[in-house]
Amino acid sequence: MNILSLLVLVPVLTVAAILLAKDNKQTRLYSAVGMSIQLILSGILVYMYIQERNAGNTELMLFVKDYVWFESLNIHYAVGVDGIAVAMIALTSVIIFTGIFASWEVFNLHREFFISLIVLSTGVFGFFISLDLFTMFLFYEVAVIPMYLLIGIWGSGKKEYSAMKLTLMLMAGSALLLVGLLGIYMHSAPEGAPLTMNIMEIAKYDIPVEVQRFLFPFTFIGFGILGALFPFHTWSPDGHASAPTAVSMLHAGVLMKLGGYGAFRIAMFLLPEAANEQAWFFLLLTGGSVVYGALGAIKQKDLKYINAYSSVSHCGLILFGILMITKTAITGAIIQMISHGIMTALFFALIGMIYGRTHTRMIHEMGGLMKVIPFLGVAYVIGGLASLGLPGLSGFVAEMMIFAGSFEHADTFHRVLTIFAITAIVITAVYILRVVGILLLGPVKNKHFFELKDAKWWERLPLITLIAAIAFIGIAPFWIIELIDESLVPLMDKLLSIQ
Repeated sequence: MNILSLLVLVPVLTVAAILLAKDNKQTRLYSAVGMSIQLILSGILVYMYIQERNAGNTELMLFVKDYVWFESLNIHYAVGVDGIAVAMIALTSVIIFTGIFASWEVFNLHREFFISLIVLSTGVFGFFISLDLFTMFLFYEVAVIPMYLLIGIWGSGKKEYSAMKLTLMLMAGSALLLVGLLGIYMHSAPEGAPLTMNIMEIAKYDIPVEVQRFLFPFTFIGFGILGALFPFHTWSPDGHASAPTAVSMLHAGVLMKLGGYGAFRIAMFLLPEAANEQAWFFLLLTGGSVVYGALGAIKQKDLKYINAYSSVSHCGLILFGILMITKTAITGAIIQMISHGIMTALFFALIGMIYGRTHTRMIHEMGGLMKVIPFLGVAYVIGGLASLGLPGLSGFVAEMMIFAGSFEHADTFHRVLTIFAITAIVITAVYILRVVGILLLGPVKNKHFFELKDAKWWERLPLITLIAAIAFIGIAPFWIIELIDESLVPLMDKLLSIQ
């Protein structure tokens, strides 16, 4: 069987095994084994992809399989990957693997929780391997729908409100996206030729410019809503704050990346003329996201809300880099997808572990935690330093490439907007250092905190994994750059030939 189809099949088989589990212990075991296999498969995929490229295979998409699914509409189960998709699959595997261990102590409806979590990841894997618009949209919906249950049932605080708000906003985005995708399909081939849903086939045909102008906002905003595009971001902070730990990890670490990936793969690649013409408007929105999210984080007192608004800022950088339409900026945006996915998963895992011990997420109620839970404290500092862009960690590489690529534009508009977005770095440093100072340093404010226990083995495993990934990307980013470099060529050729 094709290795890409295995990436969808393994989670499905894991769900089937969980249904047969007798108790919570078996449920956790089957989930951990299944997602460990998935992580190994992703590692094999990365190795196979690099070997194919080194052997001289220059095809844009590798490991392609195509099966007719619905012949009358020319819908296929078509899968294939380039370096960007491979990188996103590896990210997803790491996040779901660590998320399973971060959920080790979920006992309420444990079977249903792990099933929903793994079904969500199935949709994400399917989305990244799909080359057919219909199949991609189907997996997109599979990834989004379980969020309602995961937040509404296992969440905290205003969980019903947050789950409903998230679902309605994302369904609105899906509706816009559906209009865009159907429009692309209806103009996917010259008059008289059969219409197709295949992304690579559509890319060979130049959709009329007037059609692109109409479809681009639907497609970009549809994906952008999931990527927390301003002003459609309001679902994200509430969703993050109410979601259980592993769901927040997947939500911010992977699910929001579907927005950036989709905007890149569909909106920019298939509608390049409109992308060039309308990029300025969406750059204003994404530049607003970057600074607004950072400013919003400063005002928050709840740890989850701080990280949620931080995610709005960092995900805004992803769309910002893509819209700059330079190779350096887009490369940085893709690295930012990976970097932010790992960083925010680390943060949400830590927040869940800290909350499980202190029973509060309000920073003014905590203090001196470095003295009583030093492992978790050090991990939080590392995550914070990565978030503010410390050299040697993943955040620095991504942000530097985005801003350097953005500044390649010689005109005033792009350079002023880039400088405006750069101010978010300073703002990020302010709220990160403020939180670290209040949360970890100083005297212990609550005498009961002296009784707290540091991280257990199932908590240390995901934290060490995520920290190692952050350090590895920061120290040796060239392997990701080489992985995705060839995959950017066709997109850049289309976009730059129009300018």
